[in-house]
Amino acid sequence: MSVSLIILAAGQGSRMQSDLPKVLHPLAQVPLVVHAMRAGRALDPDHVVIVVGHGGAQVADVVLAEDDRAQVVPQERQLGTAHAVAQARDTLDGAGGDVVVLYGDTPFISEDTLHALRNARAAHDVVVLGFEAADPGRYGRLVTNGDSLERIVEFKDATDEERRITLCNSGVVCADRALLFDLVDKVGNDNAAGEYYLPDIVGLARAAGLSAGVVICPEAETLGINTRAELAAAEAAFQARARADALENGVAMQAPDTVIFAQDTVIGCDSIIEPYVVFGPGVSVEGGATIRAFSHLEGAHVSRGAVVGPYARLRPGAELAEDVRVGNFVEIKNATLDEGAKVNHLSYVGDAHVGARANLGAGTVTCNYDGVFKHHTTIGEGAFIGSSTMLVAPVVVGAHAMTGSGSVITSDVPDGALALGRARQDTKPGLGKRLMDKLRAAKAARVKG
Repeated sequence: MSVSLIILAAGQGSRMQSDLPKVLHPLAQVPLVVHAMRAGRALDPDHVVIVVGHGGAQVADVVLAEDDRAQVVPQERQLGTAHAVAQARDTLDGAGGDVVVLYGDTPFISEDTLHALRNARAAHDVVVLGFEAADPGRYGRLVTNGDSLERIVEFKDATDEERRITLCNSGVVCADRALLFDLVDKVGNDNAAGEYYLPDIVGLARAAGLSAGVVICPEAETLGINTRAELAAAEAAFQARARADALENGVAMQAPDTVIFAQDTVIGCDSIIEPYVVFGPGVSVEGGATIRAFSHLEGAHVSRGAVVGPYARLRPGAELAEDVRVGNFVEIKNATLDEGAKVNHLSYVGDAHVGARANLGAGTVTCNYDGVFKHHTTIGEGAFIGSSTMLVAPVVVGAHAMTGSGSVITSDVPDGALALGRARQDTKPGLGKRLMDKLRAAKAARVKG
């Protein structure tokens, strides 16, 4: 049966004390709403509708960058979760199957939980996701009879007996599309806030003789983010789980608590990750690679046997083949380094292709930007680039060619050639000492005066 997603992302998030919409705050270096979208992708939905409000244009830009097929609809006035769901009605008009409602500030719903939610629809008209709370606090309580959900009771309306229930409401629901919108139409706003609450659809369904059920997931999956403190706690929880998973999968880490992962980091077994490494989005590291201490990687691929760092930076588009060496204080951006290439010290390689077993000396820079456009540098197989060479792109250094240290290379270098592009040295005997003596005397006079 087909399924559609509605992700509610309209809240202002005033408790975050930020001008940034709440759902755009990053967790594991990915906006919260993107976590919800990626979780929902496990259901292979036919439609994804994001309901936006505060900062809607900003949220839409992020959402569409993640999935250009997503449909964004506004909730002009934030009048509760049922009202938010209703905004998706026209967009899903004619869609078949079920609808799953998720939240843009609830990032940890698992694939298994979402499949369980869908499967439960075979037995119930409406399915609610619940969790056993360690501290139920003011959560809505789920009153059940076997696997049947009788009603949802808000804390303020609950009896003392009902408040002792630890099975709580996450807010996530699944129902047939037509039924969901029919029930949402019937939700009233006779409450202190004057808002339309989605959990009320359970009582309406039961009153109409329909069945409601509960799927129970770990409490950690339902963690919602409303404050900076909760965001920090969620980040800590994510990192702890990511580190544990990496260790379980055969990744060696001497100080795992110092390593920071992104939501989509992929690291192969037998890789070594030294302390204080940060993985930004879009990084994959093949097995047997080594990422040395204090390195930062983003949008990069590192192949088997490569060594990166310490103190290296790989920026988006960095592609390192097997056995590449990228050393201390080296930055690689939008560049491919073929097998066995070496850039060991104090260099910048951007918008470039470095051939197999080429060796770039300390201080090599590909001068790729003219202030308006980026230009490409090609360094051939087995080439040797002398220390402090400036390669002014666009430029090609041929296979097995060399450049002299301190050269500025502005023209192509043929295969096997040696290129020297530096000013002629002019030596003035004795002038260095005389000049320094003069300067020291001037300094002494200034101090005395």
